[in-house]
Amino acid sequence: MENRYDRQLMLPEIGKEGQRKLSEAKVLIVGAGGLGSPVATYLAGAGVGRIGIVDDDLVSITNLQRQILYSEAQEGSPKVECARHRLLGLNSSIRVDAHNLRVSAENVDGLIADYDIVVDATDNFSTRYVLSDACAAARKPLVHGAINALDGCVSVLCVGHATYRTLYPDQEQTLSMPHPGRAVVGVTPAVVGSVQASQVLQLICGYGKPLIDRLWTVNLRNMQTYIIEL
Repeated sequence: MENRYDRQLMLPEIGKEGQRKLSEAKVLIVGAGGLGSPVATYLAGAGVGRIGIVDDDLVSITNLQRQILYSEAQEGSPKVECARHRLLGLNSSIRVDAHNLRVSAENVDGLIADYDIVVDATDNFSTRYVLSDACAAARKPLVHGAINALDGCVSVLCVGHATYRTLYPDQEQTLSMPHPGRAVVGVTPAVVGSVQASQVLQLICGYGKPLIDRLWTVNLRNMQTYIIEL
């Protein structure tokens, strides 16, 4: 009988040992929107054993151009419950935790405590600072991703020297900036979220050179990409 993971088991970077690590891994995804959709889908497909999803929003038709976890029929339903149903439909052998809430300084430590890796798939600066500070204190990898229009970036923070404050050291000034990512084409979060998912797989299985203390950027207008040392 063919194994659902046969194609990735063929890879020396994964193999049976990597698949075991994936099955034992616990990943928390904060944000179930444009970035969270591809991250959650590919991690579930790869067999990450426990996936937590945090979001307090509802499914909206205006978001379906990029939030591919959901359908029109789910409009008005909690995103995390719809995401959980979709991911278990994709892979019933994993566990999916639905956290229907907004991350805050008061609840963040409890949320991340049960997970090995945290994925920042949020769309606001304040939550990013909260996540980064908590992950830095707990020494948990934070796979950060951000998008705007046709631009995106990914970095692995909080396990080397770099945190979100390395990218944006002036919190007061940053919080006064316009809301990020309002204007966007659906493929931008698809590309960036897929790279975030790839970083998670690398961290779990231990292959390649993850973006620790480095920032990968992409411009989908001209397909220019850069890696910046932080």
